[in-house]
Amino acid sequence: MPTTVHPKLRVAAVQAAPVFLDLDGTIDKTIDLMAQAAGQGVKLIAFPETWVPGYPWWIWLDSPAWGMQFVQRYSDNALVVGSAEFDRVREAARKHRIWVSLGYSEKAAGSLYIAQALIDDQGNTVQTRRKLKPTHVERTVFGEGDGSDLAVVETPLGNIGSLSCWEHLQPLSKYAMYSQNEQIHCGAWPSFSLYRGAAYALGPEVNNAASQIYAAEGQCFVVAPCATVSQAMSDLLCTDPAKQQMLRTGGGYARIYAPDGSPLGTPLAEDQEGLVIADIDLGMISLAKAAADPSGHYSRPDVTQLLLNKTRREPVVVQRAPEPESSVPEAIAANTETRLPVAA
Repeated sequence: MPTTVHPKLRVAAVQAAPVFLDLDGTIDKTIDLMAQAAGQGVKLIAFPETWVPGYPWWIWLDSPAWGMQFVQRYSDNALVVGSAEFDRVREAARKHRIWVSLGYSEKAAGSLYIAQALIDDQGNTVQTRRKLKPTHVERTVFGEGDGSDLAVVETPLGNIGSLSCWEHLQPLSKYAMYSQNEQIHCGAWPSFSLYRGAAYALGPEVNNAASQIYAAEGQCFVVAPCATVSQAMSDLLCTDPAKQQMLRTGGGYARIYAPDGSPLGTPLAEDQEGLVIADIDLGMISLAKAAADPSGHYSRPDVTQLLLNKTRREPVVVQRAPEPESSVPEAIAANTETRLPVAA
């Protein structure tokens, strides 16, 4: 009997700082990192949450009034799907024959969303998605996604899905992803340098654990890119000692995990930019699934079930009144000239 061939490929998680609040500069850096990865045989590269044009850290540092100084610049440098800047990434993917999971702040009309795009090695946009629920003060900047954004897509590399940041702490969203036979998961994170020593839940221990348990719980490979805070970003945002204490430089903890939760690749120092690279074999997944498949043989649907509504929500639905139907006699009468009798 012929043996099934399981995909084997090299993947990379980006650990770097964007060219903060600079759309063109960050796209340039994105393409450079794609070229570096492709030169090392990488077939899939994943970028951090809101990599383009960076995470809006000011929302955690001071009042909304103080943060308004960054609002227009952030909006102007957000990425529009289908724009010339977006197409530059697509063209680079085609040129370097590499798949890309891109994290970005998406601008759609007047609103912003935390978004991820999956682009194939031919430059085609395979999927775009939005974070379902921005976390805490992120809701002052970003809108929400919907159930259509909980989607795993079948690709030649395997079944690929994506989530951002604390979506990995949403049990039902994770379960929805597991149920779609996800094999490679792109989990995008910002830097783990906020409120260091004061908010343990925001640090690398908890959040890398979330990526690791996602791998073990979903029996999939997890590619978890993580951005860093550069000195230039700190100089711009941390204008006094209190802010410098709240947002440290560094914070990069990019990781890759196997379906049994084991770490893969060589981690970088938290302030070092580069790629965490690993070779993965999707054949490992069946070994992990044999032990536990929470949305399959390890489930109890008679006890608990998930209701997943994947309908895309639209803010405006245009309804028009139906055209009146004309009967045949009325139509004939409307187009027939009235003739009067002629007197003898």
